[in-house]
Amino acid sequence: MQQAFDGVTLNWNLPDLVPPGQPIKTPKRQKQAEFGSPGRYFNAGSVQGATSVGRQMARRHAATLARVEAETGVPARIILAIWGRESGYGQVPIRHNTFQVLGTKGFMSTRADYFTKELIAALQIAEAGDAPPGTMKSSWAGALGQPQFMPSNFLTYAADGNADGKADIWTSAEDTIASIGNYLAQHRWRTGRDWGFEVIVPDTISCALEGPDQGRPIRDWAEMGIARVSGKPFPKHELAGDGYLMMPAGRNGPAFVVTPNFYVLKEYNKSDLYALFVGHVGDRIQYGVGDFTGRWGKVGDLNRSDIASMQRTLEQQGHDVGGADGLPGFKTRRSIGRWQESIGQAPTCFPNAGMKASLKQ
Repeated sequence: MQQAFDGVTLNWNLPDLVPPGQPIKTPKRQKQAEFGSPGRYFNAGSVQGATSVGRQMARRHAATLARVEAETGVPARIILAIWGRESGYGQVPIRHNTFQVLGTKGFMSTRADYFTKELIAALQIAEAGDAPPGTMKSSWAGALGQPQFMPSNFLTYAADGNADGKADIWTSAEDTIASIGNYLAQHRWRTGRDWGFEVIVPDTISCALEGPDQGRPIRDWAEMGIARVSGKPFPKHELAGDGYLMMPAGRNGPAFVVTPNFYVLKEYNKSDLYALFVGHVGDRIQYGVGDFTGRWGKVGDLNRSDIASMQRTLEQQGHDVGGADGLPGFKTRRSIGRWQESIGQAPTCFPNAGMKASLKQ
């Protein structure tokens, strides 16, 4: 422990810090792509880069990917897409001192208890000698190695992909691939099912039907008039399985019918857009598909505080928005749609600047 903290000082540049004795303050202006304009998450450079390098890695590590897919049931293309998103297939430098990040956040972040537990897990990793010398670096949030595992996830899910007796997620591509596959398998990836399909949702079907708690067999969605953008029918083996409407920008962007595996991807990262990026890049790697057919509308650029204000107003009207956190998740999106329907508007299921005043009238 003494060696781990040798030379470590507080890092005041980390986000979400609360100095001792000071109250937690909500920033007045908060902007991030995931809850501003969803389309920014899918910029051409990120998507194309993850795809082209992913295809190279698919060839380079074909044997390992095939073995891990056979063992876990997780498709190679999904493992590759996560690897690419998390660390650029191991090419993105990871520079933060793990113990400085977790020590600072464990001492004075808004989630101090969580980061204290992660700090203890990181010390266990260091004490066991699991990380090669000089590689115990992390993201600004404390995530480790090429799959960006938090320390507690390393202890639970890291796997030995090259049979050398170690789970080296820092320098070993084989161990990284095996660890990502193991993580998804342990979170109940359903073998044989896809992650989802881009679809066309007719105006007669409300966007307020979105959400994992409003699922129905994919056959039923098809009978309601929802069709794949490709014009192909849904695969026969998918028809009896549950599907869920997912419209990350409401009526202002692409729409999807996703499967339970989409929500397994969200166990890796809670963002709808993250899971969608992984599924989409995976499909591009293996199947050569192009961009989404649906176009992202000019939405977003709202402060989180504005969205939070709308959420609080919706809560006062009896809607379940999933918490007034300034993030337009599916509960907020469909609550907006239900409110719009209640006042005779065509539902769009996404916040906009003019909605704040209208909600309070």
